Amino acid sequence: MPPASIARVLLDSPLPQLDRLFDYRIPERWREQAVPGVRVLVPLRSAGRQAKGFIVDVADEVGFDGVLSELDEVVSPAAVLDPAVWRLLRRAADRAAGVASDLVRLAVPPRQVRVEKAWLARRSESEAAAQAREAARPAAPLITGYAPDAFAPMLRFDAEPLATLVGEGAAEGRRLALTGVPHPVEVAPGVWVPAALRTLAELAVATLAAGRSALVSVPDYRDLDHLETCLALLVTSDDLARIDATQPAADRYRAFLRTLEPRPVIVIGNRSALLAPAPALGLVAVWDDGDGLHVEPHAPGIHSRDLALLRQEETGCSLVLAAHARSTDVQRLVELGWLGVVEPLGRWRRRITPTAQQAGAGAEAARGRIPSTAWRAVSDALQHGPVLVQVARPGYAPRIACADCGETARCTACRGPLGVARAGASASCRWCGALAVGWRCATCEGERWRTVGRGSARTADELGRAFPGARVVVSDGETPLQSAPGGRTLVVATRGAEPLVPGGYRAVLLLDGEGMLARESLRVVEDCVRWWCNAAALAAPDAPVLLVGVGGGVATALATGHPERVAASELADRRVLRFPPAVRVAALAGTPDAVARATATIDDLDGVDVLGPIELDEGRVRAIVRLDYARGAEVAARLKAEIVRGATARVTRVAGAPPRRRVPALRVRFDDSEPFDDPGARPIG
Repeated sequence: MPPASIARVLLDSPLPQLDRLFDYRIPERWREQAVPGVRVLVPLRSAGRQAKGFIVDVADEVGFDGVLSELDEVVSPAAVLDPAVWRLLRRAADRAAGVASDLVRLAVPPRQVRVEKAWLARRSESEAAAQAREAARPAAPLITGYAPDAFAPMLRFDAEPLATLVGEGAAEGRRLALTGVPHPVEVAPGVWVPAALRTLAELAVATLAAGRSALVSVPDYRDLDHLETCLALLVTSDDLARIDATQPAADRYRAFLRTLEPRPVIVIGNRSALLAPAPALGLVAVWDDGDGLHVEPHAPGIHSRDLALLRQEETGCSLVLAAHARSTDVQRLVELGWLGVVEPLGRWRRRITPTAQQAGAGAEAARGRIPSTAWRAVSDALQHGPVLVQVARPGYAPRIACADCGETARCTACRGPLGVARAGASASCRWCGALAVGWRCATCEGERWRTVGRGSARTADELGRAFPGARVVVSDGETPLQSAPGGRTLVVATRGAEPLVPGGYRAVLLLDGEGMLARESLRVVEDCVRWWCNAAALAAPDAPVLLVGVGGGVATALATGHPERVAASELADRRVLRFPPAVRVAALAGTPDAVARATATIDDLDGVDVLGPIELDEGRVRAIVRLDYARGAEVAARLKAEIVRGATARVTRVAGAPPRRRVPALRVRFDDSEPFDDPGARPIG
């Protein structure tokens, strides 16, 4: 069959008006190498300009009577844009009214020439070597902490049931909401990891043992290191590919190229791992989908959970959304019957004991902050090992206020809040870092301020004086720790920065609960429950976990070991109010005319309503569109058309004025709940 003569190319451009496939004629010299997935250089308009791109498809003819431009160059024979991945990226971009090339940059790392040439040279391996790799596949491990039939049968390959995997078969694609076992486990002498991540590792290995690939996405490097530690003990390095933005460019590209090979592989990483072109995909798993790090910060702002759902729908593989505390998004899918539920056995459930805020024994500085029952529990636990104390904020005094009127002290340069980073330090802005020199209260002109609240550093100072002889360790955003020493140690950590200790903490004390719940955010309750459950999961199985200053339904659910009840209650409230995830949302920001035109295009749709617009800054406004899930594709298409219209509109030049950088007239971001948190905090985009 002769090579095709027409290449359909996706340009590597963020411009929305170029978000389509362009046809180019393939010159005779490139006919053999111009195949779908390869990188190319193509002419763009006039003046000899070139653009980078990827061949998405090839054809023998095209319905165009004019003369097509020719490809300038096939950059490399490596087909790095997998057709299945391209279909996923196109769907994800259309769902968010985004540009597909933005997601291609996330999926395909920058080319590393030396690494790629070495990989191409090794691709032709002997059949004997391939058979040896096949024989060296690991056996499926046993998964502990759940009922014997929780995962049985999960996947069924070659008519052989696997009692340790998820799903009824690759064709059926079983989908599960998994609650992790909440304590650390020892996977090798002296090597401890969270039990939930060991479960995901075992599921991935069982998938590999069945001849299928597995994708596992986790939010940050700490979880990724734990997951890699587990898998390194179960599979060979050739069966594992880590794709992580923190890796050196060569290592990341080498791991990506491994996923292009026809042999099954386990791919671990953050968001980009879900876009890896793994062959014979059998499992997609996401850990802790409620973590904000799963949201891609750049346009179009896709969430790992959405990528996993789309990937599962495209391939029919099994899907696991795992966490210690279920998000409202997962709870919605559970209530719809789209996800099954797998939970630990009753004896493995973690129960968090709420305690009333009252005066306690100990140092005067900590009196009133830690109840007497919690104080005694910490004192007793320190005799047997380390104790974790979780606090809400880093630094010494996270906020300072005017001593006269009580208003929050703000920076005179950027209006950010002032705070004190450590004992004896000068007050400075928590946003821009400027020192509060010559500060005056903007409300009453007062010149005196006082500290408000206690951060991690101040808590550590106070507890160090209250428990003499105990080692005090601080882990926060500035000094994060992956692990902490055992023995008589007090570990003071901010949420999300809690280190792991061998054997687990002998007690966990969760402070500042009332203040954390007082944060203005749509997801504040589920976020707090997730932070508390993640910290509690670092305790030893028989260790007490105490929560200070929280009552009501949240405290009851945590005390009975059922945090999913909080997610169910939150979801019920949001259904009444039409807030996400009961509905989808799209935040529109831009000029008043552009936002008005965009909202007018969707006014005629049922199940769609608009909140706003409200003023932002520099003459821009923002509106929030709420829409039923069934309307998502139509709303996204209409808003995308308005984005293109704004990007291609002619800009009026003022005579004699210097040219200005063009700002998009309209920006759209789907499924972003942040505008509900603080309407004036930031423009979208």
